[in-house]
Amino acid sequence: MSKSFQHRIARLEDLAAIVGIYNSTVASRMVTADTEEISVESRLNWFHEHTPERRPLWVVEGESGEILGWLSFSNFYGRPAYSGTAELSIYLHESMRRKGLGRYLLNEAIAFAPQIEVHTLLGFIFGHNVPSMNLFASFNFEIWANMPRVANLDGIERDLIIFGKRVN
Repeated sequence: MSKSFQHRIARLEDLAAIVGIYNSTVASRMVTADTEEISVESRLNWFHEHTPERRPLWVVEGESGEILGWLSFSNFYGRPAYSGTAELSIYLHESMRRKGLGRYLLNEAIAFAPQIEVHTLLGFIFGHNVPSMNLFASFNFEIWANMPRVANLDGIERDLIIFGKRVN
């Protein structure tokens, strides 16, 4: 039986937990192109760029109030003509991976996108991150670009796959 999740708009006091979850993925070299952990301070501008009415940042809380995961809608390319396109990022606490939280967040994002005038969703995923690629593919995202060997992680060149989906 799948657990019922709920999300809410992130608050500034959530930022340390958001960064903590993000940093927990750095060492795996599976999820982010950052090669060293980031600071909360370095993410302040990023946090404030996420506005509920255009580019929300969501968190999911556990029963004790701990942040279990987060999803962000981010601008694609930063030019006005691309305002209907958003990049999705999903990060989950280690204890919540493979428990349906990623599916929940992606499903909610797809349903919510038209409310913020987003018609196209993108996911930027490393080619060796099979679980994330499978997640997006299970929601009928298609591979729109394959950028071979564009990332160098500890001397290993990695592909970046861009998944896309029209939602209107």
